[in-house]
Amino acid sequence: MTDLELATHAALEAGKLLREHFGNEAAVDEATHHDIKLALDKESQELITGILLGARDGDALYGEEGIAGNQESDRQWIVDPIDGTVNFFYGIPHFCVSIALRVKGEIVVGVIHDPMVGETWTVEKGSPAMLNGRPISASSRDTLEQSILFVGCGKDEEALRTGIERFRRASVRARKMRMMGSAALGMAYIACGRLDAYIESRISLWDIAAGQLLVETAGGKVDLTPVAGHTDAWSIVATNGRIPIEEIL
Repeated sequence: MTDLELATHAALEAGKLLREHFGNEAAVDEATHHDIKLALDKESQELITGILLGARDGDALYGEEGIAGNQESDRQWIVDPIDGTVNFFYGIPHFCVSIALRVKGEIVVGVIHDPMVGETWTVEKGSPAMLNGRPISASSRDTLEQSILFVGCGKDEEALRTGIERFRRASVRARKMRMMGSAALGMAYIACGRLDAYIESRISLWDIAAGQLLVETAGGKVDLTPVAGHTDAWSIVATNGRIPIEEIL
């Protein structure tokens, strides 16, 4: 089984778990003003970890719910077991499983799986980006007036202020604005031309690792800026590579 096949298998198995539990009462491990952690987040990551490291026992795994494996390895799986946990908890069917493989610092495999819609985006370095086995590309729209933009607002006061102000500025120019609740799906949507940009002032690596390779392979552009004081947190601007996004930043 190739690395891409393995990642896809793990994402699909985790997706089955999430679909089985969707709509049922979910146990909350931690709740803050703007976020929720579920016991199912951990269960999903444990399932993914067992599949990935069971097949690649010398690898490292770095996920939203912790680390596993050989942390000295040049091969690191980057996992978000439920991207869009708040949506899941409230019964909104917009969430996904995101898995990437980073080898010697470079993302070489990415999988994003939406278990509710039945869509799976896959990409391997040097090969086309795919949606359910068919090649995809970012949109050809080149003006803000034609575009649909996704602005994330983060989980703390500063990120909320930045996101809301960007949303306000962009809404005057763009055709439509969205706040969707899943960074990984937002980037998958850019890769297949549904959205034209995603902007957020602070997001974690596991949310965007697979999406970065998808977007860039599909012809888009991703700019990441490290957030001072936060390990593996980034400010992100992802686009189809055509729209003049700097006009609203």
